[in-house]
Amino acid sequence: MKWSVLDQSPASAGTAEESAIRDSLRLAQDCDVLGYERFWVSEHHNAASIVGTAPEILVAAIAATTRRIRVGSAGVMLPHYSALKVAEQFRVLEAIAPGRIDLGVGRAPGSDGLTAHALNPYANTDEFPRQVQELEHWVCGLPLPDGHPYRNVVAHPTGQTCPPLWILGSSAYGAQLAAHLGLPYAFAYFFSDGVGVEDALDLYRRNYRPSSRHPAPQATICVWALAADTEREAHRLLTAREHWRIGFEKGLRMPLVSPEQAAAHAYTPAERALIEKLRAAALAGTAQGVADKLNKLAQRLQLDEIVINTWTFDPEARRRSYALLAAAFGLRGAASAS
Repeated sequence: MKWSVLDQSPASAGTAEESAIRDSLRLAQDCDVLGYERFWVSEHHNAASIVGTAPEILVAAIAATTRRIRVGSAGVMLPHYSALKVAEQFRVLEAIAPGRIDLGVGRAPGSDGLTAHALNPYANTDEFPRQVQELEHWVCGLPLPDGHPYRNVVAHPTGQTCPPLWILGSSAYGAQLAAHLGLPYAFAYFFSDGVGVEDALDLYRRNYRPSSRHPAPQATICVWALAADTEREAHRLLTAREHWRIGFEKGLRMPLVSPEQAAAHAYTPAERALIEKLRAAALAGTAQGVADKLNKLAQRLQLDEIVINTWTFDPEARRRSYALLAAAFGLRGAASAS
């Protein structure tokens, strides 16, 4: 069983946003030592809660300051960009860390409509399948089909290795596209609290068309989880994300507040009901308890890898969560790191 990380550079109230980027770098270095398989970073825009806006830059910094962990995007929101430019960026990344780069791409804007228009007023999500196909050819140095207008365009620097391309999604669309193109697929379980995951994975596996690079389907899910030394501490830390989620439901994208501020907030009865529902389903608690739930989830969904996303107001608590889980999973670096 492989365990990986999705980090979104969450921002905390009262702390400079720029520190969230440095916290992501430090966490990646920890996870490299602990023995996690991958460290992925996301792309969001115009959100005061998630400040990782340029995964290609953050991936470069992480790849240059880690030794063995795979590093990648989860993902690049491809409709904002030229497929050639993304291919060039990830060819450079592959030169920095050969054989350690992953290229995850998504169709969602990662932002509100106005911000998406500011990023690319000519974006057309209907072009996403064509973009993905062109991107794969360019990033892997494969010739485009005869008659393609850009057949003679090459993404430099070329090299001996090529980043695997992942399709990210939280609906049937991404599962179908990944299956049709013979690409690995990652389902954003934490987007929908798991709703639709069985259908998406079944659709992907049932319709998978083997490709030369990926003869068999390769699927994972990204889940939100939090571990602490005690159940009580885990649920105290969880209150910060619960508070954020209430704001999110109102269209707010604010930084995380402290657990103390979250606990003191005057919630409406409806908001308290939502929090209770979220808390009942949350993967939060002691490391062994969370690890047991994650292993059962992996067995139920027939997965050999799960990607874990964690938010805490205090970045040290986030680092502690990943360290505790690494020990519970029995990862090779956990003992030496502790």
